[in-house]
Amino acid sequence: MVGRLSSEGTGMMRKTDFVFWTFLTMTGLAGATTVLNVTQTYSAASPNSELYRQLDLFGDVFERVRSDYVEKPDDTMLIENAINGMLAALDPHSSYMSPKHYRDMQVQTRGEFGGLGIEVTMENGVVKVVAPIDETPAAKAGILANDLITHLDNEQISGLTLEQAVEKMRGPVNTPITLTVVRQGRDEPFDIKIVRDFIRINAVRSRVEGDIAYIRLTTFNEKTHANLVKAMDDLKKEIGPKLKGYVLDLRNNPGGLLDQAIAVSDDFLDQGSIVLTKGRNNEETQRAQARPGDTADGKPIVVLINGGSASASEIVAGALKDHKRATVIGTRSFGKGSVQTIIPLGANGAIRLTTARYYTPSNRSIQAKGIDPDIVVEQELPEELKTARQERNRGEAGLRGHLKGETREDQEKKKADEAAKAAEEEKKEEESGSSAYVPQEAEKDTQLQYALKYLRGEIPVEETVAKPAQQPSNAAGDQKSAVPN
Repeated sequence: MVGRLSSEGTGMMRKTDFVFWTFLTMTGLAGATTVLNVTQTYSAASPNSELYRQLDLFGDVFERVRSDYVEKPDDTMLIENAINGMLAALDPHSSYMSPKHYRDMQVQTRGEFGGLGIEVTMENGVVKVVAPIDETPAAKAGILANDLITHLDNEQISGLTLEQAVEKMRGPVNTPITLTVVRQGRDEPFDIKIVRDFIRINAVRSRVEGDIAYIRLTTFNEKTHANLVKAMDDLKKEIGPKLKGYVLDLRNNPGGLLDQAIAVSDDFLDQGSIVLTKGRNNEETQRAQARPGDTADGKPIVVLINGGSASASEIVAGALKDHKRATVIGTRSFGKGSVQTIIPLGANGAIRLTTARYYTPSNRSIQAKGIDPDIVVEQELPEELKTARQERNRGEAGLRGHLKGETREDQEKKKADEAAKAAEEEKKEEESGSSAYVPQEAEKDTQLQYALKYLRGEIPVEETVAKPAQQPSNAAGDQKSAVPN
C-alpha cells in the first residue's frame, strides 16, 4: 500500500511538473511573440509618426497665422494657398483648381470660353507662353511662344500661382488688359494691350494647296478628331485623284486631351502602339494600340512641328515618326511628356496631378527632350526677331522643377538591356524647345513651303539631311496592354 501510494504520488508530481513547465514555455512564447509584434508595429508606425508630427507642425503654423497675423486672414485662402504650394513644389504642371477654376477648365476643353487665347505655364515665378491659339486676341496682338509675362495691368505676377494669374487674365468680354512681356533678344520689357473676347477654338483648319491637302490642328479638344475626319473627307473630294499627300501642321499646338491625340494618331496608323504611359508603379503602365484603317489611304504625310508643339502634339508626331508613317519636318518640339490627371474633389474643386510620363512607340521619353524632326528646317525670321533667336529657345527642360525624362529605374534597365548607342543617347543632356515663329503669309512660311516641295518630290535627296527614324521596339511588349481613358 505504501509503495503504491508512493508510485501514485511520484506520478502526480511528474504531471504537475509537466503542466508547470508547459505553462511556463507557452507563456514565454506568447511574451516573445508580443514583443516581436510590438517591435514590428512600432517600426511600421514610425514613418506615420513622423508624418503626424509634420502635420502637427502645419497645424501649429496655421493657428499661429490665424491668431497673430497683423490682419485677420481668410481661412479658405490660407488652405488653398497651402495646397497650391504643396502641388507647385512637385512640378510646373501640378496645381489645385478651386470650384470656379474647375468649371472653367471643363468649359475650355469643350472648345469655347472667355479670355485672351494663350496656353501658359509657370517659369521662375512668371507666366511663360507655351503657344498662342490661332485667331484669338493674343495671337492677333503679337504674343509669341516663349514670351514671359511679368505684369498684368502693371501688377507683378511674382507671388501668384498659375491659376491665380490665369484668373486675372480672364474677365468680361471687350475689356482690355495690359501684359508686360519679356522677349528674348529685346533689351527691355514692353507692354502689349489686349482686349478680351470669347475664345471659340476651331481645333481644325484646312485648305487646298494645289495637289496637297493642308490641315492645321490648333489644339486637342473634344472636337478635334471628329473635325479632322470631316476635313480630310472634304479635301479628298475637292482635290480628287491628283491628291499627292497631306501636311499635318502641329506647330504652336500646345496639346490637350490624351484620348484625342490617340484618336488622331490612329487615323493614320493601321497597327502598332501609339503611346506608352508609365506611372510610378509597373501596374500603372498602359499602352494605346492602333486599330486597322488609314484615313489618308496610305498617301504620304508630312508633320510640321516647332518649339510651340507640346504634349498631345508630341504624341502624334512621335507615333507617326516612329512607325515611319510620316516625315517630321521643322525644329525640336517643346518637350512636355508628362500626364496630368484631373482628380475631382467633390464640391471643393479638383487637383491637376502629374501621374505618368509619355513614351513614344520606340520607348523614348518625350519629357524635357521633345521630338526631333526627321528633317530640320529653321523658319526664316523677320529682321526684328533675328537677334531674339541667336540663342535657341528652351522648352520644358528650361522650366524650374520639371520632371526628368527618365526615372532612375528606367535608366538602369535601359543600361542593362539596350545597346551602347541607345545608352549614350539616354545620357545626353536634357534639351527641348526651339523657335516658335510662324509667319501669317503661307508664301513666307519656310517650313510649309519646304513640306509642299518635299511631297511633290521637288527636294533633291542630298538636301533632305534626314535623321534615321527610330524603330518601334518590343521592350515593353510583355507588359499588359491598355488604353488610357
